[in-house]
Amino acid sequence: MRCIGIDIGSSSIKGGILNLESGLVEHTEKAAFPGQLPGLPAGFHEVDPQAVVQCTREVLCKLLQAAPATTQVRFTSQMGGILLLDAQHKPITNYLSWRDQRSLLPAPGRSIPLIDQLRQAWNDQQFEELGKELKPGSATTLLCWLAQHQQLPRQTMPVTIGDYVIASICNAPPRMHRSHGIGMINLKTSDWHHDAFAAAGIDGLHWPALATESETVGHFTNNGQQLECFAAIGDQQAALFGIDLSCSELSINCSTGSQVSQITAQFQPGNCQTRCWFDGQFLNTVTHIPAGRSLTVLESLLTELPRAAGISLTNSWQLIAEATEHSAANGLSCDLSFFSGAMGNQGRIENITTENLTVGSLFCAAFDFMADSYLECSHRLSSSPSWNQLAVSGGLVQAFPALRRRLAERFAWPMREVAEQEETLTGLLKLARRTAS
Repeated sequence: MRCIGIDIGSSSIKGGILNLESGLVEHTEKAAFPGQLPGLPAGFHEVDPQAVVQCTREVLCKLLQAAPATTQVRFTSQMGGILLLDAQHKPITNYLSWRDQRSLLPAPGRSIPLIDQLRQAWNDQQFEELGKELKPGSATTLLCWLAQHQQLPRQTMPVTIGDYVIASICNAPPRMHRSHGIGMINLKTSDWHHDAFAAAGIDGLHWPALATESETVGHFTNNGQQLECFAAIGDQQAALFGIDLSCSELSINCSTGSQVSQITAQFQPGNCQTRCWFDGQFLNTVTHIPAGRSLTVLESLLTELPRAAGISLTNSWQLIAEATEHSAANGLSCDLSFFSGAMGNQGRIENITTENLTVGSLFCAAFDFMADSYLECSHRLSSSPSWNQLAVSGGLVQAFPALRRRLAERFAWPMREVAEQEETLTGLLKLARRTAS
């Protein structure tokens, strides 16, 4: 049996044919995620939702040509961000992306950023019940901005981009999986947190019905054939399900973005975010840990002069990896917090000498910072760790043995390395296999 998996990511919309018998992703198709709309104020990041629907439809139709007997489509999608629909489920806003930063601007008539005002509106219990989710591009943050600028009509429906795409191609009412409702679900009741919405001034909306991963939420018709479509699950949860993360493991993901996570059987808030997992379980996590995105800043600096001279270094990352194999930080310190995240927003390079200002020492110092950050963030999940193994995933560990060695030095537990390249699609495959059985 085969089904189709679609990952509506931030840089691309990728799909694959999922072979439930062999457990393999057999064939993939990809389209670039539509770009940011032009002419927006600084910090705003909006995307045409219809363009996302069209790109997804194109990927889906190409996959159906390769697997015409398919009867199901599974989805995963980027989390955060929001768009509003009217009573006929038509968009009345663009997709306000999770990359949007407008909430960092002062609230109307206030001297503090809107995101800080929103945190003050919630008491500690409400914030904990929401999973301590509050980022500039969070759905609640963006809805609060719309409300304060008189752009949030009552009885409109807030949905994620994944929910809208599925509803649009199926011509069905939008439904949302709980893993997508980060910062909106009361984790104690598993329902929308209406008290928190009222405190934030975003009550009076028509929230979509919630769905489980085993429920059909609509049907996509292609050449007279109807395919069952399932609610989109969060891309983080899909990726971790794809690597078979267990409750006894600490997940460390080292990629463009980075996180540490652990599954918990009950709602156990820590000094971290908490999200819905599957089967009534939860995921304690710390996201936005500096990693690949920040390393790219360093690589871009080092290759700036060759680029200016018209020279393309196609193997720059390989050269960096080789340099770190024969170097140490030698006293150099490199804080990778170039972007606001789990470790702050004040990146810096310190303790520079003529001996340690080399490519090898710089990236060794960066890897030291990353490994230390993973260890510190793991302590935020639990003051007394309950895991007995690490599950390490993401391309950076495979690309840089020096980073892997630093993780092994700092963590006292065995390490299970995951080399899976299609983690989110594999997660959809495994969910489909579980439902089929």
